[in-house]
Amino acid sequence: MGRLVAVSNRVADPRNHAAGGLAVALSEALNKTGGLWFGWSGKVLETAQGGTPGEGELHQTQAGNVTLATVDLCREDHDAYYLGYSNGVLWPVLHYRVDLADFDAGGSLNAYRRVNQMFARKLAPMLKPDDVIWIHDYHLIPLAAELRAIGCGQRIGFFLHVPLPPPLILAAIPQHEWLMRALFAYDLLGFQSQTDLDHFSRYVQGEAGAEPMGEYRFRAFHRTVRAQAFPIGIDVEEFAELGRAAEAVETYEMMCGQYARRRLLLGIDRLDYSKGLPQRLKAFQTLLAEYPENRSSATLVQIAAPSRESVDAYADLRREMEGITGAINSEYGELDWMPVRYIHRATSRRRLPGLCRASSVALVTPLRDGMNLVAKEYIAAQDPDDPGVLVLSRFAGAAEQLKEALLVNPYDTRATAQAIQQALHMPLSERRTRHQKLLERIRQQDVHWWSSEYLRALMETEGG
Repeated sequence: MGRLVAVSNRVADPRNHAAGGLAVALSEALNKTGGLWFGWSGKVLETAQGGTPGEGELHQTQAGNVTLATVDLCREDHDAYYLGYSNGVLWPVLHYRVDLADFDAGGSLNAYRRVNQMFARKLAPMLKPDDVIWIHDYHLIPLAAELRAIGCGQRIGFFLHVPLPPPLILAAIPQHEWLMRALFAYDLLGFQSQTDLDHFSRYVQGEAGAEPMGEYRFRAFHRTVRAQAFPIGIDVEEFAELGRAAEAVETYEMMCGQYARRRLLLGIDRLDYSKGLPQRLKAFQTLLAEYPENRSSATLVQIAAPSRESVDAYADLRREMEGITGAINSEYGELDWMPVRYIHRATSRRRLPGLCRASSVALVTPLRDGMNLVAKEYIAAQDPDDPGVLVLSRFAGAAEQLKEALLVNPYDTRATAQAIQQALHMPLSERRTRHQKLLERIRQQDVHWWSSEYLRALMETEGG
């Protein structure tokens, strides 16, 4: 395999494992090949009055054996490409929320195309003939097509980190045909789950008239693409090691001390409408109403890190969360017990293992999620002799792997409350059995497995 070139909307230092996510996933392969990581710098340049969108300067830095190359975006491109089309159209539709998509945002599709073309122009001169290019996520769907258009013949793969909805929902996107056609410029498409892969298969055959070639290979638009599910994992050993560090131990001891008389339930999310946060609070409220023995004995700690607060849907969600939390605490709270501890800010990743280990139950109940790595981190952080219980939405990609969790429909408030009650009162022997199987699975399909399996499949795929 030649040099790995990773492309994503944002770039992180692969040496910083505390960053989590993609940095952990890609660091091994990038370092091994002396790789290049390319993307947006995160900087927004204000366009001069009367000016036109321009191309930001290319910045290059060295992070050990890896070259980081980033490009700035002007304000107009950032607002239209990133906020407008990527997060105002694609994000809601891919999470099944067509009602929240802003299809009428003027110029956003053109900006999405323009930025992807600009990325291709900036990246192409840096490429070597034997490079292997791995492009990530919905911001960059057309990037391979733009690279092909200027003569790049390298092997190119794509991985979608978010869900892919059924064909009829995809078809709600204006010019959805153009987007799906762009995917055929890749050699390999990776999805989080078999469900996403099946949706792609149905779409390209029903909407694009693609010819199935066996083993999830499809031919359309004079090209053949291979598609496969690669569920992303975590670095189990790294997270376990993080749990032995001072901050995690301190957090665990603090939580155990402060809540010695309570059972802790934990939710860790971004404040996003895909995460099912109001439904989760209502399920906890139902738990307290229908199983009164949990009053004064169960506390929900819900961390909801700020996310896109300038967008109306997110501001509305924040107000809703604060309203439901206030209603629960005023109805059931006592002088010495607050049912819900709602924290609207991010928590240090170094403290997360301690929080997870101190919690009897984790509530990971999104309405739709590509994978959800919090579920896997919770499993990795548990004491195998006295593990907690994972309550997991069947609509999270992780549910395909984590069958021993208590799977719930987050839209069914009463059933979710019943599952929480089951989790709180599950016998130790059953908790140990479930946890052992879950831990074994996340070890088998960890982040290193994910990266190596994807790149192996990409190298085996015959392009064109």
